[in-house]
Amino acid sequence: MIREPVVAGQFYPDRKEELEKMIRDCFDHKYGPGNKVTESSDKIFGIVCPHAGYVYSGPTACHSYKSVSTQNPELAIIIGPNHFGIGKNVATMMDAKWQTPFGTVQVDSEAAQEIVEKSNVIEIDSYSHSQDHSLEVQVPMLQFMFSEKFQILPIILKDQDLDTSRDIGYAVSEIAKKRNSIIVASSDFTHYEENSFAHLQDKALIEPILEMDVEKFYHVLKEKRVTACGFGAIASTMIACKNLGAIKGELLSYATSGDVSGDTESVVGYSAIKFV
Repeated sequence: MIREPVVAGQFYPDRKEELEKMIRDCFDHKYGPGNKVTESSDKIFGIVCPHAGYVYSGPTACHSYKSVSTQNPELAIIIGPNHFGIGKNVATMMDAKWQTPFGTVQVDSEAAQEIVEKSNVIEIDSYSHSQDHSLEVQVPMLQFMFSEKFQILPIILKDQDLDTSRDIGYAVSEIAKKRNSIIVASSDFTHYEENSFAHLQDKALIEPILEMDVEKFYHVLKEKRVTACGFGAIASTMIACKNLGAIKGELLSYATSGDVSGDTESVVGYSAIKFV
């Protein structure tokens, strides 16, 4: 089956040339990473990336993607929240290609089958993936960054509690051990708060992410009521990366929609983080 794009023409341009130009503009943006190549010997196990419209969150997302630009993975494991609450609690899919203006990317059906066997919570269900943007917006960025052919393993979450994240994190790390992989946690941070408050909330939540302390992460999330939508994706990625040998997170960039647009009354926070 072909998984058709649902937010092309809204969150990012629906024509190849325009999409290419927009991503280049995101790199050159004042909140973007620029185009200067920075060589790093760090093994990066995973990244955290926002998933809003590229005009708002693209410059931040490019920091994460630039950090892994020399890796050319054979598999990108993309984990994100199910905003529509449809389908299974945690779902991957198989026998599918994801369509974008850059062409199609194959789902790694073998990895999907394997992860379902290793997990107690992940099920195969293409319907869960049919409406959401959280994974979709990562795919054109991956296609833009990596010259080699790669496959994807999409995992979408309705359940985002700690036990679920532990299960997913373990299963993802087992898949990633056998392949040249990158893990992408797709999440925005604080939603619809005043800009300076969003900065404070998100700074508090980013701290345990950089420490890779998943219990503290859930504690801060609950205590401060931080409205990060893909917290389970971040936690699963932290756990998987730790299992693979990562020892810390590094903050590459943080900005809000208000920083980018100038409208600071009600903003969404975006963070780019790598796990090394």
